[in-house]
Amino acid sequence: MTTAQSETGRTITTSIPARLDRLPWSRWHWSVVLGLGTVWILDGLEVTVVGNIAGRLSEPGSGLPITSGEVTGIAAALYVAGACAGALFWGRLTDIWGRKKLFMITLAVYLGATALTAIAFDTWWFFLFRFLTGFGIGGEYAAINSAVDELIPAKYRGRVDLLINGSFWLGAVGGSLLSILALNTDIFPANVGWRLTFALGAVLSLVILLVRRHVPESPRWLLIHGRDEEAERIVGDIERRVEAERNESLPRAEGELTIHQRENVTFTEIARTVFARYRKRSVLGFSLFIGQAFLYNAITFGFGAILTTFFDVPSGNTGYYFAVIAVGNFMGPLLLGKLFDTVGRRVMISGTYLLSGILLFGTAWLFDRGSLGATTLTACWCAVLFFASAGASSAYLTVSEVFPMETRAMSIAFFYALGTAAGGISGPLLFAKLTETGVVGDTVLAFQIGAGLMCAAGLVAAFLAVKAEGRSLEDIASPLSAAGAKDTSRPDPDAGGSEPATA
Repeated sequence: MTTAQSETGRTITTSIPARLDRLPWSRWHWSVVLGLGTVWILDGLEVTVVGNIAGRLSEPGSGLPITSGEVTGIAAALYVAGACAGALFWGRLTDIWGRKKLFMITLAVYLGATALTAIAFDTWWFFLFRFLTGFGIGGEYAAINSAVDELIPAKYRGRVDLLINGSFWLGAVGGSLLSILALNTDIFPANVGWRLTFALGAVLSLVILLVRRHVPESPRWLLIHGRDEEAERIVGDIERRVEAERNESLPRAEGELTIHQRENVTFTEIARTVFARYRKRSVLGFSLFIGQAFLYNAITFGFGAILTTFFDVPSGNTGYYFAVIAVGNFMGPLLLGKLFDTVGRRVMISGTYLLSGILLFGTAWLFDRGSLGATTLTACWCAVLFFASAGASSAYLTVSEVFPMETRAMSIAFFYALGTAAGGISGPLLFAKLTETGVVGDTVLAFQIGAGLMCAAGLVAAFLAVKAEGRSLEDIASPLSAAGAKDTSRPDPDAGGSEPATA
C-alpha cells in the first residue's frame, strides 16, 4: 500500500480490500464468526422465551400483573420499537466511530437491560426494559452485519452472513427448551423460573463480550477514516496467521483502490446515495424487510398463543413445538446458504421468499378447513420457515453489501428500522388481537397477510436483486471516497439490479 499521509483529507492507494477477499477460510475467520455471530443466539433465546412464558406470566403468582396479550402484543411491539430506534441511533455512530467500538457498546446495553428485566416487579418496568433490550439489539444488527461483511472474503460472504443471522434459531431452540424447564413449577416457583431465563441471557452476554474483545476493527473502515497504518497492521497480522496455519505463502492480491480519506459523510450524502443513486436497491431492501418482519415478528411472538388458544396445549409445553420449528429455521440458512454464493443471490432470494409465501398460503387453507392439529400445524410451519429463514437472513446480507462502505451500517439500520417498524410493530399487535379472539378465520387472515407480503417481496427480488455473489464490496458499490466515484445525485442506471461499480 502507498499512502500520501495517514490522516483524513489525504489520498491513498491500497490493496487491503483485495487482500482480505483473497484469503482462504481459516481459524481466524471462525473466531470472527464466534465473536460476532453468537449474539444472535442470545436474541433468539430472548424472543422465544418471552413468547413461551406469556401464558405463565399472566397466571396468578407470577409476580407481575400482566396479561398474555400484553406480553405477546405490547411488550413484543416495544421490544421491536426499541430495536428500530436503537438501529438508527447506533447505526449512525457505527459509521462514524467504527464497528468494534459500537459492537462492544451495544452488547453491553443489551446485557444490562436483560439483567434488569429479570428483576421486573411491575408491568411498566417489564415494558421499559423490553424496550431497552431491543434498543441494544437494534444496534447489534448494524454493527455486526457491517463488520462481518467487511471481514469475510467475498467467496464466502453470502453463506457466512446467512449462517450468522440464522443462528438466531439456535437460540430459539435453547429458549424453547429452557422455558420448559423454567416454567416447571415443581422445580422453580412461578415467580422465579421466568426470571432465571433472563438472568441466564445476561450471563451469556457477558461471556460473548469477553470473546468479542479479540475481534479487530474493520480495516476497510480504518482506511477511509485516516487510520491506514492500523489497517495495514491488522491485515498483515491476519495474513501471517493464515500462512502459519496453512504452512504456505498466500497468492498475491489483485486489484487496488484509491480513496480520499475523510472523517464521515453527511446525511445529505447518505440520502442521495440511498434514494437517488441506488433507488432500485432501496425498493428491494424495503420489500425484503417488510415481508420478513411481519411474518417473523408476528409468528415468533404469537406461536405459543396459537397453540394454547386453538389446540389446548398447556403453556408449559409450547416450548417443545417451538423447538421443532426453530430447528427448521436454522436448517434453512445452514443447508441453503452456500447456494446464495453459487447459484446466485437473485434466484435464491426470490425463490426462498416465494416458496415460503406459497407454503404459508397452503397452511392457512388447511388451518381454515380444520385439517391441522398442534403437531401438523408445527410441521407446516417448519416447512414454511425453512425457506423463510434463509430469505429473511438474506435481507440483512442484501442491504449490507449493496450500498457504499461509508453508509453501510446506516443503510442496514435504516432499512431494518423502517421495514421492521412497518411489519414488526404492527405485526405483533395485529396478530395478538387476531389470535386472542379464538376465531379461526381471524388467524387465517393473519397467515394470509404474512404470505402475501412474502410473495410480493419475492417478486420484487426476482427483478431487482443484485448479482453480488463472489464480488468484492467495492465492486458492488464504489465507496463514496473512491477516486472517480460516481455522482450520487444521478439515478442508478442498473436496469437489472446489478451495477458493475468502478473504483
